[in-house]
Amino acid sequence: MANRDLMLGQNHNIGITQDQSLVLGHNHTLELGQNHDMGLEQPHHELDLAHQHDDHELDLGEHNENQDEEEHHHHDYMNENELSVDQKPEHEDDDENQMFTLSGTNENLELAIDSTHEIEIDHHGEMVMVTTPVQARALSAESSYQLTVGQEFPDVKSCRRALRDMAIAQHFEMQTIKSDKTRFTAKCSTEGCPWRVHAAKLPGVPTFTIRTIHESHTCGGINHLGHQQASVQWVATSVEQRLRENPNCKPKEILEEIHRVHGITLSYKQAWRGKERIMATMRGSFEEGYRLLPQYCHQVKRTNPGSIASVYGYPSDDCFQRLFISFQASIYGFLNACRPLIGLDRTYLKSKYLGTLLLATGFDGDGALFPLAFGIVDEENDENWMWFLCELHNLLETNTENMPRLTILSDRQKGIVEGVEQNFPTAFHGFCMRHLSESFRKEFNNTLLVNYLWEAAQALTVIEFEAKLLEVEEASQDAAYWIRRIPPRLWATAYFEGQRFGHLTANIVESLNSWIGEASGLPIIQMMECIRRQLMTWFNERRETSMQWTSILVPSAERRVAEALELARTYQVLRANEAEFEVISHEGNNIVDIRNRCCLCRGWQLYGLPCAHAVAALLSCRQNVHRFTESCFTVATYRKTYSQTIHPIPDKSLWREMSEGDPSVGKEGLDVVINPPKSLRPAGRPRKRRARAEDRGRVKRVVHCSRCNQTGHFRTTCAAPI
Repeated sequence: MANRDLMLGQNHNIGITQDQSLVLGHNHTLELGQNHDMGLEQPHHELDLAHQHDDHELDLGEHNENQDEEEHHHHDYMNENELSVDQKPEHEDDDENQMFTLSGTNENLELAIDSTHEIEIDHHGEMVMVTTPVQARALSAESSYQLTVGQEFPDVKSCRRALRDMAIAQHFEMQTIKSDKTRFTAKCSTEGCPWRVHAAKLPGVPTFTIRTIHESHTCGGINHLGHQQASVQWVATSVEQRLRENPNCKPKEILEEIHRVHGITLSYKQAWRGKERIMATMRGSFEEGYRLLPQYCHQVKRTNPGSIASVYGYPSDDCFQRLFISFQASIYGFLNACRPLIGLDRTYLKSKYLGTLLLATGFDGDGALFPLAFGIVDEENDENWMWFLCELHNLLETNTENMPRLTILSDRQKGIVEGVEQNFPTAFHGFCMRHLSESFRKEFNNTLLVNYLWEAAQALTVIEFEAKLLEVEEASQDAAYWIRRIPPRLWATAYFEGQRFGHLTANIVESLNSWIGEASGLPIIQMMECIRRQLMTWFNERRETSMQWTSILVPSAERRVAEALELARTYQVLRANEAEFEVISHEGNNIVDIRNRCCLCRGWQLYGLPCAHAVAALLSCRQNVHRFTESCFTVATYRKTYSQTIHPIPDKSLWREMSEGDPSVGKEGLDVVINPPKSLRPAGRPRKRRARAEDRGRVKRVVHCSRCNQTGHFRTTCAAPI
């Protein structure tokens, strides 16, 4: 068989009316066995050649003497089996309903053949379809891409685009011979094919017109993957509308759509670059984002008075160094209504340029995250953490007369520890147990020991804490030594001097990962706008939700108090004086002081809500339990948290107009430019640690060393001295 053969299903014939022709191009063959009719035997495979075509020829390689008789025999049958000339099959890949498409003009009628299929007629007289591993192409109506002599275009670019679209639609590649301001000449890239087109500029106007065109191809089109004219710009233009409707469309989906619509297969990189080009026009380029940062900071302060927005560049080249933003609504809500607790965390940017997003987050009365401040730095180091904590201290000190004694949770990074000591000397600094346990797991890789570590951190009393450490020491002396090297006042609840309100971790990024992970891949201004819109939505939704509450305390505090009430009914209370009580339970005796709001179990002090022992004591003297909770847990205070509004920021196209004539612009005027960072993100997919679903919740087997009888390693990796 030749490269392009006629495709027909099994037992399918072709009927052709009189004076009509079937033209098969170069390297196209039609194979027929002996005494086979040319008719249509199946209603799903129909071919209609309009009666107005008078000068068509059937070229089968050699003369068939029975052709006239066969055509006359099947002439009447053709009326019942027709398919319009320009109709395109809806399911090109469906063999059961496969049709053939004819396209052309009165002068030349052609049958579009898919090069991936061939048919042969065996000695039994049956037609068999054969599939070859060549690129499949969607059939298209070539008539809509026909060019004629005298056809005009607004300019040379429009002319080139029209020729490019025609070449892609008709599946041939075009080679440009000459292209300048006045002329454009191109030919078919296949050697020996006579197709050629020449266009020229009309005098006095930018209009281009087709001067000459040789419309016939003898090459049969391309027979390989891809297309020379399918450039990145063409990909971008082809999928622009879809990306505007769905910006999350993936390059793989773009490849599938281009193959389905245009019948060509492109590389993943082409699809990705085409998408990035359209996304840059929609959301702005990464470089433009850095350049507009001074104007954006001015708009933040203009639309949200009292907010802090500052951008800093390196003096030598004005390359981006740092950005700090905190909205006035967040500052007010934190200082007047949130728990005096701040968590510090960071996440790396996934955009074109390297950078790190630093976060300082509070917690509202219901336990939800309350983002307070954001910082973006060109790299995470001790100096940048020191700067971020200094900015955080300044905004809190500026907006309140009495700085609350804060509790700050973070990992053990040196820059954070030194920054907290220098900027918040009175604050209680605690280590995030998530970071601590990960470091511990890397060192020992023992799930049992990690569980012991968490139980020790959650212990409320020193006795319970020491009991857990003894269990660790029995399992591994090295692990116990590793734990004791870290002062327990920095991570253990029993020794911690401040109020953590039950928060052992500062896993801010994990909690916000549903939207902040996607935002971190956007240009810098788009990322900050995504964060601002999320905060604006949160403030409004939580404000409206709280207006429906009829209780005194927020829902989470109400549930905790209700659980304490259930337990308190089983306790026996003995009163020593007006403030001191002894509460007897099956767990033991506890002393409660309602004046100082403390209990021997330390639950009241640590969580800010009366424990079950305190509730029993309060009920015994007929006190209102809700009056002895921290103010941040009340609904009234919660509503105050979200009482302020984060206002929208106008589109960037209006920033320059709004900034002109504004005396407050100052140094952040229209002439200040911030260049992108010097460091680009390295190519390739970043490595990720993924937890398999089947491993979640499963207790790993504890391994023992037969040499030293310790856990966490095997004999072959044992490093203990003999």
